[in-house]
Amino acid sequence: LRHLARRPVEERGTSLPALSPGARMGKVHGSLARAGKVRGQTPKVSKQEKKKKVVVGRAKKRLQYNRRFVNVAVGLGKKKGPNTQPLGKAG
Repeated sequence: LRHLARRPVEERGTSLPALSPGARMGKVHGSLARAGKVRGQTPKVSKQEKKKKVVVGRAKKRLQYNRRFVNVAVGLGKKKGPNTQPLGKAG
């Protein structure tokens, strides 16, 4: 077969029938009239509300520092823990 490839095209017998220039290209899968059919059929679902983003890394340490040492209100009586709720939110 190698000796056939080295000959000019005129000497080789073409085994392919004469086709129009675009006839050997691949077919399009499905007609374009059906494009977007499934997306059009699916019901519209509204987006859900996003939860509050969890603070991590440097920002979390900054938040802890500010909570524990900077915004501390020195009051009377025993020190309250970090998980105590304000008076209005208990319930």
